Amino acid sequence: MTDDVRVRRSRRAPLFDTWPGRAILLGVVAKLATSLAGVALGGTPAWLSFVDTLGSLAILGGAAYFIVRLFVLAKRRLLWRVRRKLLLSYFFIGVVPVVLASGFFVLFVLILLLNFSSYLVQTEVTALQDRARYLASTITAEIQRGSGRDVTDIFARRLATVSGDFPGASAALVPLDGSCSQRSSAIEAAGGRRIKAGPWMHGDPPAAIPSWIGCEGFVGLLAQSDIVARAVAFPESTAPAYAVVVDLPFDDQPRTRLRDQSGIEVTSVNPLSDRVGTDQTQVTVTGNGPLGWVTFLAARDWLTGESRTLLAMARLSLQAIYQRIASAPGVLGNQSIGQTLLRILLIVVGGLFLVIEVVALIVGSALARSITGSVHELFSGTERVRHGDFTHKIAVTADDQLGELAQSFNSMTDSIEDLLREAAEKKRLEEELRIAHEIQMSLLPQGPLGMPGLSITALCVPAREVGGDYYDLFPLGDGRLGVLIADVSGKGTSAALYMAELKGLVLSLSKIYTSPRELLISANRTISDHLDARSFITMTYAVVDTKGRRMTYARAGHTPLIYVPGPGVDGRAAQVLAPDGLVVGLKLDAGEMFEQLLKEETMPLHSGDLYVLFTDGISEAMNAADDCFGEQRLGRLVQEHADLPSDELRERVLREVQAFVGGAPQHDDMTMILLKVDA
Repeated sequence: MTDDVRVRRSRRAPLFDTWPGRAILLGVVAKLATSLAGVALGGTPAWLSFVDTLGSLAILGGAAYFIVRLFVLAKRRLLWRVRRKLLLSYFFIGVVPVVLASGFFVLFVLILLLNFSSYLVQTEVTALQDRARYLASTITAEIQRGSGRDVTDIFARRLATVSGDFPGASAALVPLDGSCSQRSSAIEAAGGRRIKAGPWMHGDPPAAIPSWIGCEGFVGLLAQSDIVARAVAFPESTAPAYAVVVDLPFDDQPRTRLRDQSGIEVTSVNPLSDRVGTDQTQVTVTGNGPLGWVTFLAARDWLTGESRTLLAMARLSLQAIYQRIASAPGVLGNQSIGQTLLRILLIVVGGLFLVIEVVALIVGSALARSITGSVHELFSGTERVRHGDFTHKIAVTADDQLGELAQSFNSMTDSIEDLLREAAEKKRLEEELRIAHEIQMSLLPQGPLGMPGLSITALCVPAREVGGDYYDLFPLGDGRLGVLIADVSGKGTSAALYMAELKGLVLSLSKIYTSPRELLISANRTISDHLDARSFITMTYAVVDTKGRRMTYARAGHTPLIYVPGPGVDGRAAQVLAPDGLVVGLKLDAGEMFEQLLKEETMPLHSGDLYVLFTDGISEAMNAADDCFGEQRLGRLVQEHADLPSDELRERVLREVQAFVGGAPQHDDMTMILLKVDA
């Protein structure tokens, strides 16, 4: 199965063709099996619980894998476009901080209002305690002034003054049993018994004053499941015989009054050590409905005096608390001046923030569209270029860095188009040069070289596709052979054209002149009229007469000949033959100087004689150190290997030259003719 098939199958069925998907399936199967096994067994053994846990872990692991894959896929799909990236970055840079700041502001206001609501509840409770202490002190003072007479009336009268605000207010006179001092006459007048007044619906009146309460009295909250302020007062005496206890419960009417004044409704009170339901401790907001909150109140245990904490649950209206905070003297319409000014300030600030955010959104969107539009144009342009459309141009609409980038892209496409045209032109020229090379090589002698009594081999290696070196063989009849080697100055196409012209000229002149000197003189007269003033030709022309056993040659400024005598000659050493002669094509005069300097020589031919005709591309072949191969090295080489067959000697010379040059480039055409006289 190929990778593409696996990828397609995994996309179609990820639950079956991926290990995480299989883990999820196995986990679901394991949990279903454990559930059925538990029902069948009537319980869940430890090993079933272990299997069920493994199934849960497999499901969680597989789900985590797919969640990560989904996140990566969503990121790749959603954030591929630059515009989405910029908008998302703007959202995180511009919108998220505003949302966070707004959220922190709302949270701050909410915490402020909630703490203020706790403050209001605690203030109300403190006022309740102060009222209880005042009432207890007043009743104690009246009883002491009345010397214990009409105690019941005093209780009834004083409780009546607070019954409107606190219907559950209760009071009691508790005799002392020596906790502070001896009984007084006032307690005797009361019959020495406990007196109570009020409904006492929140609990029974105290039978005695606990020992932890000092003679200075007490005021505080009782540690019970309701808010009850209790005050204990003693008469001014060194030996008080009684104490007055006043309880003010925080019952329905005080709670209603607190709700009407501040919007706070106390729903329940519990000692902090008791279990409190989570539904009571949660803070929730639903629409414009009430908000749940808690207030911690300090209380005392009546019997032991230990400090306790009451947890008062309340529902509060933020609007009512806000009105309480914003209330100020003076009324403007149906609202106070403070509320009106605060609302105006909030509207102005909110409107300013809204305007800033809208402007930032518009500017950010415009900048994002400008940037992404340019990027999209660049992307479209690169896609067109990738498909070969180099004429596509991007419209430059902005005078900024992106506009400069678009101009650079247009310049690049123009350059690429020019390069493609140049490459096409270069390819065309290379093809033409290849054809020219083939034509030039076809002008050289083809097939096996030689004639009876003479072994001939040659090579021609142009430095470029076409070159200016040339050699040729002309059968002259009657056992004679014309041998020509020439080198046109320069390289390349112009030299190749002159070489082609030279071939035709020498071929024609070889049929007219039997003397090499006369042929070169005539060739110089003809070529001088057509050759460029900056060009010239060096050449050597020889006529080999196998019947007469001699060779006549003339050298027109060409490289010397190397002659190695045959085996029967004493002192068989390579000789350099260099008769005088001027190059062909110089327009110094009408040809008199060329004719005067040109010499012709004749050499007898012996069995085994070797003649080497070459161009300066061989003798002047240079290595990386700019050292030339040289005529002397070439002479020693052919002398050492003169007994080799002509073909092997040619290859030997070529290998030696290439080894000498090494990695240096070939800078000139290399041409060589080897003439060897047979036995």
